[in-house]
Amino acid sequence: MSDQPTVTVAVDTDLDSTYDDSDAWSYATSLSSSVEKYKWENGRRYHSYREGAYNFPNDEKEQDRLDMNHHLCLLLLDNELHFTELPQDRSIRILDIGTGTGIWAMEMGDKFPNAQVIGNELSPIQPRWVPPNVQFEIDDAESPWPPREPFDFIHIRYMLGSIQNWPRLLRQSYENLTPGGWIELQDFNTLAYSEDGSAADDNKILEFCQDAGFVNVRHEVRKVPIDTWARDKKLKQIGALYRLNLEELLEAALLGLLVRVENWKPEEVNVFIAQIRTALKDKSVHVMQEFHVVWAQKPEK
Repeated sequence: MSDQPTVTVAVDTDLDSTYDDSDAWSYATSLSSSVEKYKWENGRRYHSYREGAYNFPNDEKEQDRLDMNHHLCLLLLDNELHFTELPQDRSIRILDIGTGTGIWAMEMGDKFPNAQVIGNELSPIQPRWVPPNVQFEIDDAESPWPPREPFDFIHIRYMLGSIQNWPRLLRQSYENLTPGGWIELQDFNTLAYSEDGSAADDNKILEFCQDAGFVNVRHEVRKVPIDTWARDKKLKQIGALYRLNLEELLEAALLGLLVRVENWKPEEVNVFIAQIRTALKDKSVHVMQEFHVVWAQKPEK
C-alpha cells in the first residue's frame, strides 16, 4: 500500500465552533425501499437471504447510514461517482457489487443513459421506481456467478469487512469483464491513526488486483478526519459526516456481533457504544482514517 498522505490537516483551534450534528445531518438523505420478510433481533432488522453472509442490519436506520456514506464519498471524491474514465459515446454494462440502497447505481444510470446498470445486493431494499436503464438483483457476489454478458465496468464500495475471499471475488470480476474493462474499489482503511502516530494497516487490495490479472492498477488516498477538528471547511464537513457515520456504524456492527457471538446483553453493548461515541467527540485527539480508491483494467488482449 502507498505511504501515508503527505498533506497535513490543519487543526481548528476554535473548539466552540457552532458546527454541530444538525449541520452534518443536512448532508444525509434517505430513500424509500421495499419491505420484505426479515429477521428481527434487539430492535434491528437483518436480511434473511443467505443469513449470516452479511452481519449488518438492513432496516431504514441502516439504509439512512448507507445513503449518508454515499454523500460522504462524493465529498471525498470531489463530487465524482468514480475515477475510472468511461466512454460516453457507446452503450456499456455496469455492475455495482454490494449496491445497498442502490443510490450509486441510480446516479450512474442518470449519468450514463445509454448504459445498462445492474446493482447486486443480498437484500431487496432498493426503491421500486428507478431509472429505466437500472435494475437490481438479489444474489451473493461471493457465490459462483451465472453465465451472462460481460461487463465494461465493475464497482465495489464499502465492502472491506463484508467479503470473506477477496482474491476469489476479484478473479470472478476479472472473468466477467470485457477485454479492456475496468474495476474500481472504494473503501476506508480499518485503522485510525494520527499524523505523527502509527501508520494505517497494509491493505492487500492492490496485490489482489495484480494477482487476478489486472493491469494499469492505480491508487489514490484521501484523508478523513474523525469529527470537526480540522480547520479546512471541507474537511470539517467530511469529519462531521464521518463521525456521524461511525456512531451509527457502531450499533450496526457491534450489537448483533457481541450479543450473538460473545453473549453480551444488549444493555452492555449500548453502554460500550456510548463510551466510544463520547471518545469520538474528543476534539483534543486529532484522529483520522483514509479513504482508498483503486481502479484497474483487464488487458485488452
